[in-house]
Amino acid sequence: MNTARPFLSLLIVCLGFITLSACSVTAHGEDPADPQALRDFSETMASRHGMDADMVERLIRDEARHQPEIIEAISNPAEALPWYRYRRIFLTEERIAAGVDYWDTHAEWLEAAQARYGVPPAVMVAIIGVETLYGRYRGRHRVIDSLRTLGFAYPPRADFFRSELEEFLVLADEEGMDPTAPLGSYAGAMGVPQFISSSYRAYAVDFNGNGRRDLFSETADAIGSVGYYLAIHGWQGDAPVAVPAQVRGKAWRAFLRTPLEPVDTVAELAQAGVRPEQPLDGEARARLLALELEDGTEYWVTLQNFYAITRYNHSALYAMAVHQLADAIREARP
Repeated sequence: MNTARPFLSLLIVCLGFITLSACSVTAHGEDPADPQALRDFSETMASRHGMDADMVERLIRDEARHQPEIIEAISNPAEALPWYRYRRIFLTEERIAAGVDYWDTHAEWLEAAQARYGVPPAVMVAIIGVETLYGRYRGRHRVIDSLRTLGFAYPPRADFFRSELEEFLVLADEEGMDPTAPLGSYAGAMGVPQFISSSYRAYAVDFNGNGRRDLFSETADAIGSVGYYLAIHGWQGDAPVAVPAQVRGKAWRAFLRTPLEPVDTVAELAQAGVRPEQPLDGEARARLLALELEDGTEYWVTLQNFYAITRYNHSALYAMAVHQLADAIREARP
């Protein structure tokens, strides 16, 4: 751990001004965070990680800012859209062409990651394409603002985001980051592959061997980390991800399950009237997925690799967008 604690040093500079107005969240609107909750969090950081509780409190109280638009954004996620609208966001000619360019430019690292982790280049490219348009758009919110806002002003998931704020401050300490600098998504995901703080700490890899795990400016680390993340979460070599299907009768309706994990088998789905459009191992774990179209519904049999993608973002729409973008990039690449 970096004993210099650069983020606390920065905070001391900020607090050294005659007035705190430049650092204070109250200068940007009323702060709904409970002061005692901020103090309790700071004392937890001190007891668990040896940080100075007063300094942490000043950081999250005076430098981090409550941002109401973050609450609005998380309350209206793209994943709430119907599939036919969600798909249009990511399956564009621009994103497909840029994916081909990204693959061509970074083929060496993609092939190295495939050799080490077993994940096809098209899938790694598609995840980075969906997340940040291949690094072009990484989010506009300061990570510390996102996590502070959601951790202390969004009751449905406050515990989770406080935990991520804890992980972020430890990550900043470990990696020598200024915690007030990184920008990311409204949910606090950051870097080219958009890792949340706990995932950054657990799954980011130094893929180019330069002694740093840098998901912001090291393409090799971003690619390697995506491959490692999927491998750790159950990616199975060249096994299929998802297959279109037809349904017959009524028994299949009982297999439209809410959990994303594939708990049925291909054979069980077949007995219920689900017919995949290509042969699959009858014993393979599978899940029936229904996707809303403008003029009807399409059905898919999703498998373990689809589930591995949902570990990156817990949404069937997200995983399907990655799968279809990967296929489109693979087909478009000479």
